[in-house]
Amino acid sequence: MNGFKDYDKYDALGLAALVKRGEVMPEQLLIEAINRRNAVNSQINAVIYNMDDLAYDSIKKGLPQGAFAGVPFLIKDLLAAYAGVPLTSGCRAFKHYVPDFDSEMIKRYKASGVVIFGKTNTPEFGLMGVTEPVLHGITRNPWNLQRTSGGSSGGSAAAVAAGIVPMASGGDGGGSLRIPASCCGLVGFKATRGRNPHGPAVTEPWFGQVQEGVISRSVRDSAAMLDATQGRDVGCLYDAPAVKGTFLSCVDKAPKKLKIAYTYEPLLRDGTIDSECLQGLQATVALLRDLGHDVVEASPPLDKKTLAEGYLLRIAAATAGEVLDSERMLGRRMGMDDFETETWSLARLGQSFNAGDLDYANRQLYAQTRVFEQWMQQYDVFLTPTLAAPPVTFGEFHLKGIEKLLSPLAKRLPLGPLVHFLPVLSHLAAQSFQWVVSTPVMNITGNPSVSLPLHWSKDNLPVGMMFTARYGDDATLFSLAGQLEKALPWLYRRAGVFAGEKI
Repeated sequence: MNGFKDYDKYDALGLAALVKRGEVMPEQLLIEAINRRNAVNSQINAVIYNMDDLAYDSIKKGLPQGAFAGVPFLIKDLLAAYAGVPLTSGCRAFKHYVPDFDSEMIKRYKASGVVIFGKTNTPEFGLMGVTEPVLHGITRNPWNLQRTSGGSSGGSAAAVAAGIVPMASGGDGGGSLRIPASCCGLVGFKATRGRNPHGPAVTEPWFGQVQEGVISRSVRDSAAMLDATQGRDVGCLYDAPAVKGTFLSCVDKAPKKLKIAYTYEPLLRDGTIDSECLQGLQATVALLRDLGHDVVEASPPLDKKTLAEGYLLRIAAATAGEVLDSERMLGRRMGMDDFETETWSLARLGQSFNAGDLDYANRQLYAQTRVFEQWMQQYDVFLTPTLAAPPVTFGEFHLKGIEKLLSPLAKRLPLGPLVHFLPVLSHLAAQSFQWVVSTPVMNITGNPSVSLPLHWSKDNLPVGMMFTARYGDDATLFSLAGQLEKALPWLYRRAGVFAGEKI
C-alpha cells in the first residue's frame, strides 16, 4: 500500500475528514507519516522513539470514531505515559523506565482516534526552553538547522514544522507549548489551568503551572483537540470554568469588537527585546486595528522581580522533588551522574530552601496572580511577543557565571546555608529570562495563552505573537486566533527542511 502524497495539504481535521469519507485509509496516512519521519528525522532529531508496530495494531483493532480518527500523531516524551513504551523524560536515569499504564491524556488522545506512532524529544524533565538533552541529543529547527526548535516541546514542534505530522502533543509549564510554536511557526495553545487533566500518576506538576495540550499547524486542530481532551479526571485539584458549546465552533465565529492591550515591555525583566519581535508586534497591532478591534498600549502593574524569582524558586523546589520521586520510582538512590549538571544543581538549590521560603514565594505569586487578573478585567485580550528574539543558537541555557561556579559544590556538598544566603535566584533570573521574557507569567496565573505565527524575520525565522485572555476564557482566544489565521494565513508556509513537496 502506498502513502498519501497530498498529506501536507491538509491539517489534522482535514485528513480525518478524508478518512471518514473513505477517500484515504488510515494505513495510507500512517505509511506516509512514517516515510516522512524516516526522510527528515536524521536532520532534526525530533522523534526519539518509534512505535510503528503499536500504531499498525491500533488500526487493525479498530480506531475510536473521534474527531481525528486515522490521523498520525506523536506524543512528547514527558508526562505522556503509554503502557509498555519507555518514558524517559529526557533523563538518563529513566532510560529504561517503562510505565504499565496510560496517563489520562493518552487515554483521551486515543479516544480522539489519532494513531500514535512515536515519541518526541524533550529536555530533561522539561526544564529548559530549548531541547538539548544529553540522553537524546539536540533537536534542530526545520527553519534553520543551526537554531533551536524551542522547548520543552521542541521535538513535537520540529516534527510538525517538518511535515511529519500535522499536530503533536506537548505540555506548557513556563511556555513549553508557546516557545517551540514561536520558534517553528506553529500554533501553541496553553489552555486555562485545569482545562486538561494530568492523572493518574501526576496531580499538580510545577505547583499547577503545567497544562498539557498540542502544537498544530491550524487553529482549528488545537481547538478540536481541546474539545476532545478537556474535563477533570478523578482526584484532580483544579477544574476550569465550564464553556458553552465547543471550542471548534469558536474558530469560525468572528469575535465581537475586542479591547486588546499590548506592550513592548518584557514581563519578567527590564530592558528591550529584539527589533524583529518589535516589528512583529507593530504589524500585529496594525492588523488587529484593521480588523476593527480597540487596541491600546498598556502593561500590567506586575512586580517582575517577585514573579521571576518566585517562579525559579518553585522550579528549583519541584526539581528537588523530582529527584526524590525518581528514587521512589526507580527503587535506588540517585546521584549526580544520573542527571545533567543544570538539573542536579537546580535540585540542590531547591533543597537549600525551607518550607517557609516556598510558602512565602507562593503567597507572593498568588498576590501577583490577583493583580494580573484584576488588570485583565479592563481588557479582553493581552498581546506581547512570545519571545524576546527569533530562535536562538544552541547552548544558550547552559550554566554560566555564579551558577557554573556553584555547580561543582552543588554536586558534592550539602549546600543549605551557602546557597541560601547568596543571591542565586537573582543571578538565575538574570540569565534565564533574557530570551524567555513573558510566557511563564501565564503559567503562574493560569490564564489561557496562545502563540500564533504572525511574523517572520528577515532571515526567514518564525516570530510568534502571544495572546492571553481572562482566566477561563479560552473561547475568546480561539475566536480571535481563527480570525487572525484567516486574515494572515500560515498553513502553507514551509520550513527549509520539510518532508514533502513544497507549495
